[in-house]
Parts: sequence; structure tokens; C-alpha cells
Amino acid sequence: MPAVPPREFPATSSPDPRVSGLLVDTIKTLAIDAVQKANSGHPGMPMGAAVMASVLWTRFLVHDPEHPRWPDRDRFVLSAGHGSMLLYALLHLTGYDLPLDELKQFRQWGSKTPGHPEYGHTVGVEVTTGPLGTGFAAAVGMALAERFLAATYNRPGHDIVDHFTYGICSDGDLMEGIASEAASLAGHLGLGKLVFLYDDNKISIDGSTDLAFTEDVPGRFAAYGWHVQRVDGADAAQVEAALVLARAETTRPSLIACRTVIAAGSPNKAGTHGAHGAPLGDAEIVATKKAMGWPEDQSFRVPDEVRAALAEQRRGLGEQRKAWEVKFAAYRKAHPELAKQFEALQSDAVPEEVLSAIPSFEPGSAVATRKAGQKILEALVKAHPTLIGGSADLAGSNGVELKLPAQSRTRPDGRVMHFGVREHGMAGVCNGLALHGGVRAYGATFLVFSDFLRGALRLSSLMKAPVVYIFSHDSFWVGEDGPTHQPIEQLMSLRLIPDLYVVRPADARETAAAWRLALQRGHGEGATAILLTRQDLPIMAETREQIGEGAYVLWQPEGPLDGILVATGSEVATALAAAKTLHADHGKRVRVVSMPCWEAFLAQPKAYQDSVLPPEISRRLSVEAGTTFGWDRFAAHQHGLDHYGASAPGKLLAERFGFTPAAVVKHWLELP
Repeated sequence: MPAVPPREFPATSSPDPRVSGLLVDTIKTLAIDAVQKANSGHPGMPMGAAVMASVLWTRFLVHDPEHPRWPDRDRFVLSAGHGSMLLYALLHLTGYDLPLDELKQFRQWGSKTPGHPEYGHTVGVEVTTGPLGTGFAAAVGMALAERFLAATYNRPGHDIVDHFTYGICSDGDLMEGIASEAASLAGHLGLGKLVFLYDDNKISIDGSTDLAFTEDVPGRFAAYGWHVQRVDGADAAQVEAALVLARAETTRPSLIACRTVIAAGSPNKAGTHGAHGAPLGDAEIVATKKAMGWPEDQSFRVPDEVRAALAEQRRGLGEQRKAWEVKFAAYRKAHPELAKQFEALQSDAVPEEVLSAIPSFEPGSAVATRKAGQKILEALVKAHPTLIGGSADLAGSNGVELKLPAQSRTRPDGRVMHFGVREHGMAGVCNGLALHGGVRAYGATFLVFSDFLRGALRLSSLMKAPVVYIFSHDSFWVGEDGPTHQPIEQLMSLRLIPDLYVVRPADARETAAAWRLALQRGHGEGATAILLTRQDLPIMAETREQIGEGAYVLWQPEGPLDGILVATGSEVATALAAAKTLHADHGKRVRVVSMPCWEAFLAQPKAYQDSVLPPEISRRLSVEAGTTFGWDRFAAHQHGLDHYGASAPGKLLAERFGFTPAAVVKHWLELP
């Protein structure tokens, strides 16, 4: 089994058939042994996909297990994350720091081999997969990042960004809507260095895909604008030839539909859904190993020939990485400033000059926070060379409409993404952009449509990926569009997602602070959602341009306090006006707390939290134009909206729903 050939296409020789066969059988038996030991998992997919995976990993994939994060490695995404033992077997066998003992602890507490691959937990895992289709969308984002960075940083004679994104997807992946959205976008953009092997085994958990999924998948992808091939997934020569052709196709992404048999090699469970989500069982494992000519009494066996062949391949892969380093050294000499910038972007540190480019806003005028957000974004894209993103067909409304070239086939350096009406696909692609490295990604839509992308947003947070989500039209102030477009529960539901910072700024000044906070959160910290208004808000002298503490005392009169008003977003100005009225007309001394980000506030020391919300002051009222559910952790009384909105002008709705200073004053005075 020779080393993976240089990236210069194509592969020119085939590995030793005997060793290749041993590798396939090793992958299969490691998978069935690990699943059996755990008494949990999916043995069938790794068994059926072992041939095509081994061809990809030994003949085409360029990576270096000893330097798993080097920038120009090929990316591999196992979108069919239920088959995680396929990936763990490949990572172990090819030399990543994933010892055999970790495979023996598959799905156990503290192991590096969880039930589905987890980014940041297991070395070599490029993206967390499991929720079907999301890995596919992330791979589209990775391929997009590669093309964008190549167009931005490569120079004649210096191709420092030049790699492929490969993936394996399943029937289940391609049933999910997010994969369809991302595939359509990838075809439209012509991402020629994206190659997916489709594990077409025609089995899902319930049984044959004939129960629910009989469409012509290759025909659908051809209609999307993909380069499509059909092969026998158990024939290594066919898979290799198809990958050669896919690599040669530079203007279209490629789908190779590999007809496979789930649990291939199992005498009694091959081709059945019984091998999809359950161990084969001791008797069937013995029968399977016997049919393969494998020692029946050995578990987790790796033949010496396989170890030796893959060790030789590893040396060749290391040479390719070293060759890239030589290439980058020449690039650094020829283009020192670009090289310095490229290297800096591999970390998450945002240069101070980027943060200082965020504009300031003077008090006294009024502006919608979505419009303030657009001014901020316009400044940031000038200062940050790889800040890339866009909207799900609402750019003007979201405040992300920029006068810059759009990302396209003809402008691969375009900074503006037109995601189309594909919210879930947008979020999945943004995950891939962020995880690829070298870029910062954002996506935008209306807050009410966060429901459409929630699955991928949850993964952003699970992976602690620094994606910025911009959600405009954040309350019933949407107005005439009515209850279908007026978010009530979405804000609070986002706060339920661990590690997601949900920021609802009170005015333009806090909006600038929200972006500053979001950009300072890198890999390992999490995603940020910035919620912006449709309507104008007064720019207040009392607000801050640093909100890292999540909440602060906005205003209070002198003297002992009678209570606290806690508010977010557009309700901060309402609460401030109400507090001043309570003081002037009723002699009440009420503190106003702006709490733009619950999560940041709860991360502060208790002493700071108590300084903002003193425990001895129990008379507190929260004011927020959304559901009151959850506010009892900060305030015993809530002023909110626990019903759907209505179709009418926003100002009229504010009066009818009680979001005026007078209504807040009345509520305060009626508190027990």
C-alpha cells in the first residue's frame, strides 16, 4: 500500500490487493467488536462502507496524523455520524492519537470514542455529526472556505490553499432538508473541490428505504448542478476511478453514488435494518468472522501487515505536509504581509485594529439596531479580511446588505453570501466555514425563523464554534406582518441552548458592544446570537459600549432603592422612562438594569451579580417583549407577552400589549 500520491492529480498506482482486503476486513471487525462490547451502536454502516472509505483514505486523502490541524490538509466529514466506528477505526489505523484502548471503550464514559463523532473531543474529527444532513452542510461550508481563502491568498506560483473536502453521506442524510438546501447552494456556487461518497445501502432504521424514499437521488443532484457518478461501492477499482474523475471536475461538486450492502459480510444480517442500530450479537460475529476467514476467537485484531502498510503511508503523508511548509516559507518570503495575515487568521485572536474599527454612536438620535448593525458590519468587513457571511434572502431587512462582491463562481473571493431561502442550510454552511479555520462566519434572518435553523445552531454551540447569528425583527414590533412573523417564544428558547450567547442590545451603542463581544469569542467558547430591532430606538447616554459582564446598572436615583426594573433590547428605554416617572411623580427610587446577555451575566462572579441585583431587593419587575417564562430567576414579577401577536402597526401593538412607559409604571405600582 504506497503512500498517498502528491496532490498533483491523479493517483497512478493501486495498493497491494491483499493488504487492501485486510484493511477492509480490519475496519469491519473493529466496528463489530466495538459495537458488541458496548452493546450499543451501528455496525452495519461501517461494514458496508469499508471498501469506499479505505480507498479514499489510502489513495486520495491528504492529511498528517502527527499534525492534524495543518491548514492545507484535506477535510473529511462523516456526515453519516451513526457509523462513527468507521471514522474511529480509520483514525486509529492511520496513526492519529486514538489508541486501540479507546476503540475498546466505544460509547463509554470519558472515552474519546463517543456515540457520534464530536469536534474538539476526538482528534481528527473535523465536525460533530449525527443529526443527519448537518455534516453534509458543514462540508459545503468547508469547501466554500477553501475556495474563498485560495482566491484571497494564493498568488501566481504560490498556491498555499489547495485542498479537497471529502465526505461520506447516507440515505438518511439525503432525506433531511438541510442537506437538500446545502446541496442546492453548492451546485449553484460550483464548488468543484467538494466530493461526497453516497453510501446508497437503501436501509434506514425502520427498514428498506422503499418505505419512504424512492426518489432518483443521482438525478436530483444532477439537477442541482452536481457531477454525478454511480458505482458499485464494494468494487475498489470502480470507487478509485470515480474519485479520479471527481477530482478532475473543477466546476461542479461531485456525488459518487456507491451502491453498498449494509453489514456486508454478515451471513444473516447483511442488507437488513437489524444491523443499523444494534450489535450483530456474539453468534453472528463468529459467523461473520468465519465467513471472512478471520480468527473467530480474536477481538480488536489489527494484522501486522496493515500496521506496516499504514505506517509507510504515514511517512509519505508527513512528507507532503513538509513540502507544504517549504511552499509556505517561499510564500512568506515573496508576500510577507499576506503570510503574516494568513498565519494570524489560523488563531481566533481578533486584532485590536478590527475591534477598534467598530464605530461609536452618539446619544440623542434614534436608529433601529438592525441599521446600526449594518454600519458596524460595513466597518468590520473593511477591517477583517475574511469576515464572510450573508442572509437567507433578507439582507436589506436584516441589516447585512453590503456593497461588496457576492460569492459566486466568477467571484470566489466574494465576501457576501446570498444563501437564498435556506435558513437551516445557511447555519450548517456557516458551521463549516467557522470550523475550516481562517475565516469568521455570520448568517442572518428574522428571529422568528430561528426555528428553521435551530438544529444547526445547536451544533454551533455544542462544538463551541464562533458563528455569529444575526436575528432581526426581534419582537411584535414587526407590526403588520402579524403573528406568523412576530417572535414571542424564540428569544427565550434560544437562551435554553447551552454555550450560546444571546445578546439583545438596547440601542446602537449596545449593538456595537454586542459585535465586540461576539468577535472576542473564539473556538472553544461558542456561537453568539445578536437580536436586532426593526423599529428605531433612542441612543441613550446611559448605555455602554462594553457589555462583557452581560448586565449592568443603567440608571438609578439617589437614596435607598425601592426596587429594580430589569429589561433587554427595546424595552430598556421603556423601563428607563418608567423609572424616571416613578421617581418624579411617585417618589419611588427604582434602579434600571440593562441585561443584554443572560449568559455573560451568569458567567460573572456572584459578587458582581449581587452588585447588579442585590439579593435584599426582592421587588423586581422584568420587562421584555416576549414570553415571561424563565424570567423568575431574576425577577419575582414579569411584564411580558405570553400570547401571540397581531397584525397592526407596531406602535399600536405596543399600546394594546402594554409596552409603554405608562403601562410599566401602572404594573409597578400594582405589585404586591
